[in-house]
Amino acid sequence: MLTNQLTQQTKEQEVSEFDKLLTKTSPNFPKIGDSVKGTVISVGRNEVRIDIGGIAVGLVRGPELDPNINLSAGDKVEAAVIDLDNEFGEIELSLKGAGRKQSWDNLKDVFGEGTVVPVKILDANKGGLIVRLEGVNGFLPVSQLSPENYPRVVGGEKNKILEKLKELVGQTIDVKIIDSNPEEEKLIVSEKAVWETKQEGVISKYKVGDTVEGEITAVTDFGAFVRFDENLEGLVHISEIAWQRIDHPQDLLKPGDRVKAEIINVEGSKIFLSMKKLIPDPWKGVIEKYKVGQTVKGCVLKINPFGLFVELDPEIHGLAHISELADKPVKDVNEIARMGDELDFRIVSIDPKSHRLGLSLKKAKEEEPVQEPETAVVAEE
Repeated sequence: MLTNQLTQQTKEQEVSEFDKLLTKTSPNFPKIGDSVKGTVISVGRNEVRIDIGGIAVGLVRGPELDPNINLSAGDKVEAAVIDLDNEFGEIELSLKGAGRKQSWDNLKDVFGEGTVVPVKILDANKGGLIVRLEGVNGFLPVSQLSPENYPRVVGGEKNKILEKLKELVGQTIDVKIIDSNPEEEKLIVSEKAVWETKQEGVISKYKVGDTVEGEITAVTDFGAFVRFDENLEGLVHISEIAWQRIDHPQDLLKPGDRVKAEIINVEGSKIFLSMKKLIPDPWKGVIEKYKVGQTVKGCVLKINPFGLFVELDPEIHGLAHISELADKPVKDVNEIARMGDELDFRIVSIDPKSHRLGLSLKKAKEEEPVQEPETAVVAEE
C-alpha cells in the first residue's frame, strides 16, 4: 500500500516537472483546457492525429471523437486539450466542446453575412445531398439545387431522382447557408440562393408580357422548362402549353425544341411562361361554330371514372359527364365507350370563358318525336 502511494507521488512529481520543462522550453505550448487549432495528419478507425502548428502532435480517440464530423487528412480543426502527455508522448485532444463550438460560431458568421462558400458533396438521399462545411455535416434539399443540377425526372420517380443526385457526389459546389441551428445540430444550405443572386440583374430586364424564345431543357408531368437569354429558365405549366386539353407535355414537346412563349409572372428568380398566349384562342369563336342542343360527332380521347373527354375538332374538346352517358346509373364508364370511338353527342352547355363544353350521349340517342302523317277526311255523300 505504502509502495503504491510512493509510486503515485513520484509519477505526479514527474508530470509536474515535465509541465514546467515544457513551459520553459516553449511559452506557446498549450495547457490543459486550452483550445488549439491544427491540421489533420491521419484518420484511423477510431482515432485522429492532428499537427498543432508544428509544436506537437495531438491525438483524438474514442469518446472524444465527434460522430457528426467526417474528417480527412488536410482538414483544419479546432480541439480542446485534455492531457499534455499520453502513453505515446502526444497531447490528448477532444473534438467535442471548444472545437465544435468554434465551428458553429464560424457557421453563424457565414450565415449572418450571407457569404458564398464552397462545400463538398459527401452523399445523396431521396431528399437531397449531404455536404460538409467547417467540419459539420449539412443538408442541401433537392428544392435548393440550381436549375443546372436540379434532377428533372419524368414522373417524379424517387429512385430515378436519387440516381441523378448520386452523380453529384464528390463534386464541390458553391452554396449559401439558409438555416443554422447548433442546438438542433441543423445546417441547411442552398445552391439555388447563389444562382438567384447571380441572375437578379438578368431577370430585371424582363417584365410580364414580354415574349421570349428559347430551348426546351426538360419535360415533366407538370410542364416544360425553357432556357433563354443568359442561362435564364422559365416554366411553361401544362395548362399554358396549348388551349386544348393535353394528357402530358411530352405529347407536344421534347427537349431540344425551340419555342416562343410569353412571360406571365415573375416571382423572385422564378419565371412563369405561356405558349398558348401567343396563339389565338379558339374558344372565342366557339359559339359561332357550335350551339346548345346541336348533335355533333366526337371522338373519345380519354375515359375517366367521371366521364368521357371528347374531341369535337383539333381545338375544341368537351366532357360527357357520367350522368349524361345513359338513362340508367353507370357503374363503369368503360362499358359505355372505348378510346377512339366516334359517337354522336348532344351539346348541353357552352362556357367560352372557362373553355368548357358539356356533352350528353343519352340525349343524342333520344329519338326525335315522330309526327303522325295527316290523314285525309273523306266526306260521306
